[in-house]
Amino acid sequence: MSPGFCSRVQDFTVGRVGYGCVKFIGETDVRWLNLDQIIKFNRCEIIVYEDESLKPAVGKGLNKPAEVTLLLQAKSFNHCNEDCLKKLKRKTENQGAQLISFDPINGEWKFSVQHFSRFGLSEDDEEDIIMNNVSPDAQDPADMIDCEVSDIENETAPVDPTLLSHSLPAHLGLDPVKMREMRMLMFPAEEEDIQNFDDMHSRERPTFAKESKFPLHHSSQRLVRKTSPPMIRKTPLALFEYNPGSYSSSSPGSILMVQQNKGLHLKASKSEGFKLDLKHETPVSGNHSHNIVDAALFMGRSFRAGWGPNGVLVHCGMPVGSTGHQNVLSSVINLEKVAINKVTRDENNKVREELGNFCFDSPLNLHKEFSHETKEVELGSFTLKLQKLVCNRMMLSEICRSYIGIIERQLEVPGLSSASRVLLMHQVMVWELIKVLFSSRNISGKSKSVKADNEEDMMPDGMESAPEIDLEALPLMRRAEFSYWLQESIYLRVQEEVSSLNDMSDLEHIFLLLTGRQMDAAVELAASRGDVRLACLLSQAVGSTANRADIAHQLDLWGKNGMDFSFIEEERVRLLELLSGNIHGALLGVKIDWKRFLGLLMWYQLPPDTSLPDVFNTYQKLVNDGRAPNPVPVYIDEDLIEEDTYNWETVERFDLAYYLMLLHARQENDFGALKTMFSSFASTNDPLDCHMIWHQRAVLEAIGTFSSNDLHVLDMGFVSQLLCLGKCHWAIYVVLHIPHRENYPYLQATVIREILFQYCEVWSTDVLQQQFIEKLGIPSAWLHEALAIYFNYNGDRLKALEHFLECANWQKAHSIFISSVVHSLFLSGQHSEIWRVATSMEGHKSEIEDWDLGAGVYVSFYLLRNSLQEDSNTMTEMETLENKNDACRDFIGSLNKSWAVWSSKLSVDARVAYSKMAEEICSLLLSDSSEGLSREAQLNCFDAMFRGPVPEDLRSCHLQDAVSLFTYYLLEECQNMPALDEKQGLAHLNSHSELGCEGLQPAWASL
Repeated sequence: MSPGFCSRVQDFTVGRVGYGCVKFIGETDVRWLNLDQIIKFNRCEIIVYEDESLKPAVGKGLNKPAEVTLLLQAKSFNHCNEDCLKKLKRKTENQGAQLISFDPINGEWKFSVQHFSRFGLSEDDEEDIIMNNVSPDAQDPADMIDCEVSDIENETAPVDPTLLSHSLPAHLGLDPVKMREMRMLMFPAEEEDIQNFDDMHSRERPTFAKESKFPLHHSSQRLVRKTSPPMIRKTPLALFEYNPGSYSSSSPGSILMVQQNKGLHLKASKSEGFKLDLKHETPVSGNHSHNIVDAALFMGRSFRAGWGPNGVLVHCGMPVGSTGHQNVLSSVINLEKVAINKVTRDENNKVREELGNFCFDSPLNLHKEFSHETKEVELGSFTLKLQKLVCNRMMLSEICRSYIGIIERQLEVPGLSSASRVLLMHQVMVWELIKVLFSSRNISGKSKSVKADNEEDMMPDGMESAPEIDLEALPLMRRAEFSYWLQESIYLRVQEEVSSLNDMSDLEHIFLLLTGRQMDAAVELAASRGDVRLACLLSQAVGSTANRADIAHQLDLWGKNGMDFSFIEEERVRLLELLSGNIHGALLGVKIDWKRFLGLLMWYQLPPDTSLPDVFNTYQKLVNDGRAPNPVPVYIDEDLIEEDTYNWETVERFDLAYYLMLLHARQENDFGALKTMFSSFASTNDPLDCHMIWHQRAVLEAIGTFSSNDLHVLDMGFVSQLLCLGKCHWAIYVVLHIPHRENYPYLQATVIREILFQYCEVWSTDVLQQQFIEKLGIPSAWLHEALAIYFNYNGDRLKALEHFLECANWQKAHSIFISSVVHSLFLSGQHSEIWRVATSMEGHKSEIEDWDLGAGVYVSFYLLRNSLQEDSNTMTEMETLENKNDACRDFIGSLNKSWAVWSSKLSVDARVAYSKMAEEICSLLLSDSSEGLSREAQLNCFDAMFRGPVPEDLRSCHLQDAVSLFTYYLLEECQNMPALDEKQGLAHLNSHSELGCEGLQPAWASL
């Protein structure tokens, strides 16, 4: 290569395999060009100088004439015609380029440009060229799939969609072929609908990656979205006859359908389905659901699964966690429950009441004893009192010790599994770490005792701190406390590894002691073995950095002088590397947990006066660079889970202690890992256990370490856990601590009402829970409404009515009162109860539909009855029988209208009650009839009575009385009219008697 060749490369060409290439015409200066950033090849597209601010003038750099070759999908253009080529040419010219050639066989599209920006086809352009010019018979279904071109060179075969449709039945143990046949019978046009919808969806799919590159296509894309008709789900045909047959696959049952499906020939397709990944299983009832839960959420109708309260899963497949491939009937429904209460079970998988108290009641009672800040939120006519924990860093030590005391009492419960004990000890260490990292001291003269490592250089030997503490010494004191915490947390791990060593490995024994910072034991062991020099070096290991530098310098000199280290024990060299501060050299070939690595970093490599934030940041950088072990959670670190259950290496999960260290290192409130930090996986392998992480989050937020209103997943996870255990009052208590958000003002109210409704049977039968809920300030109307719906659902209408009245739901109370309660009360003679309920609703009758024809009828009945029963001397408004008759006629009319409105909702007993009311009013009306009144007035009383809903036997009896009265009346009139003929007499009688009752017409006709 001649000098200066890179400044004048002839026809410089850059390409990407499978995408295309670009050849810059003439000589090009390629010096100092970052080709990866300047030139980008995408599907059917090339971008040169994407950042316009970095683009040179035309003719400079790579912004010059060039010849571009892009590779399109070859299969898509197998049937390309002249119209297709014309469209491609027009698309090329619209972008300021000139088409050179297009080869439909290999999809090579070649064009020339004068300068560069973006050139190519969008997904819509490519689809428009192909879809509008290829006949349906010639299209390849695999080419219709809208997907990005893979960077992998190997082509993958197209996937048959029917395999996916059969996969779930195959996994459930059902025959996929039979399921498809049944689907074709019951949903004959569904396949066509789905195919049409897929085609429509492929055209409507937004191209997010290309939107900024092709703004001219947005309008057409939106037009397609607007004009595309929605998919219409067709109604399945009716089932005519079903013969179940036998359970074996050799004699399948037959389903005979009406209309065109009878005798339909079914095409049997072979399908093996696909196997779900068992590495991500959901714990259900102590077993694993094999991803059936996830499949249910996506398959919808074809799966027929649903969730109920308390983690109940209802489905029609094989039982969750079962093994085998036997066929099951789709008519068999399995009801299973998610194991949310694992934390309350002992090693024999039995629920222990004391474990539930220590896990939930005791911590929540402690949380309730702390100071709280109350915020009243107006929700219409109701007020909800939201709460927030209030504490400061001075109180943090006492708070942490209280929680640790609860966990220590839980550790004393017999029957705990070893895994549970490890997790509980980890919780103790987490609370200790919170106290170490975030607590404050009183430096005014009455300082609290400082629990520090006596072997730290910067801490005094005594436990009592000085009366006055230098503010500059506080970071060092916190560092000493953290050092002691770290030493305590790894002590057991070190002892376990030491106990597994043989007696001949003294140097390895010393190395393990150093990883746990057990300096006294290491020095004593070296001295007891006669290795005085090593003992002297060990005694100065955590002192000045000068000793480290001297040892490192000596090792360096040995290496430069060509010393043969094979004559020195390997473990001794490892010790010297560690004492020199080279922890990576000392750990070469040694596997160590992340806490001990952090300890080695802080004790042997970093200077003794390094602050904790610097220590944590250094460790985080080493983790990010892959030079330090990942801070995995305790259940992975202690091997508490089966290795083949979860593929933890592919999921980034860190220990809660590590997140606390990062939170301490971040001195600002903005901490981006909050959601990951306060997830169950940070401290336990049970994804449904949030009982302790919720308290830790509340305490940390209360002391001001962070501020967030977006941790609702943690809150609702803890709420679900409490509800599963029947602790509804504590669940509502937790909901009241969810931060208020202006964009979701009714969040807490909605959740609380749902809890009251769904778990009414639980809290309503526990007096203590109900009293606790009332003390939380929950509106009593919400409790009564939940109780009303609960009793109404269980058929206790009287209690439901009382609670509807208490919650002021007048319309619902009135409906239950009329349709289910009042007639039974009336027939049993409880008139005072009817009067009490009816009058309590009368003041709100403007809010009740059909009040006058409902409870108003009963109010009118009692008022009218009392008026008719009063003595004639005391009556004021009803002084005459005519007035009484008019009042009774109005009441009977209201009674008939009421029956016409409510008859469809009333039982037979209600008809009897209506008859009783009419009968009693008529009897009182007739009893007031006297001899001194006119016959016409007496007959009008019978007319009002016959209009009421009285029984037929009573109606006949009163009809006979009316006929007798009418006959007697005629005889009296005839005696007073001897001179009149028959016709004149009848006309005279007719003018004096207005008989409005049809029942008297036969008697009149007979006369």
